[in-house]
Amino acid sequence: MSTLDDDIQEILIDAQSIQERVNQLGQRLARLYEGQVPILVGVLKGATPFLVDLMRAMATPLQVEFMAVSSYGRSTKSSGVVRILMDLSVSIEGRDVLIVEDIVDTGLTLEYLRTYLLNQGPRSLRIVTLLDKVVPKKADVPLDLVGFRIPNEFVVGYGLDYGERYRNLPYVGILKSYVIAEEAIAQHNVAASSMMEQSLEEGTKELYDR
Repeated sequence: MSTLDDDIQEILIDAQSIQERVNQLGQRLARLYEGQVPILVGVLKGATPFLVDLMRAMATPLQVEFMAVSSYGRSTKSSGVVRILMDLSVSIEGRDVLIVEDIVDTGLTLEYLRTYLLNQGPRSLRIVTLLDKVVPKKADVPLDLVGFRIPNEFVVGYGLDYGERYRNLPYVGILKSYVIAEEAIAQHNVAASSMMEQSLEEGTKELYDR
């Protein structure tokens, strides 16, 4: 029986390197927010492991909030169309806010989120991301802290998914191309089957209407 690891072409960042870097980021943020109570805004679902490990490494009082936004769906590329699926439960007016992101790709999603939060009047707004993909950005978003800069590959693990799978891998790895190809074929077959069923239903209805 195949495992999730079998679908990985290459481990880009191993689990130990991730933990060491996250601890460094947490300690730096603790110094940055000394004497303050920042609100960490985790971007669901991908940033969850990063957020949990990061706040454990911050020896300072803090609050945690979550937002859910969508621009990928089941694709490997950002659509650029951003939807807020879950909003904050508290006011951030006059507060120090830290957006905790898993990966920055085109920058469009993060720019939308940053603008949305800035319009709510926080005292400060910073961004920390675990991964920054080295690709031409469509939006110039200021990143205050970056864990790792990675090449233009579709990666999974440590919260990052493809079709809701692979989030639980302890490392960040490059997904094998055939996995993406098989998923694309499966989606195409489902869509074709759905269209065929709809066509048959319409044909049957037309016969009855006669």
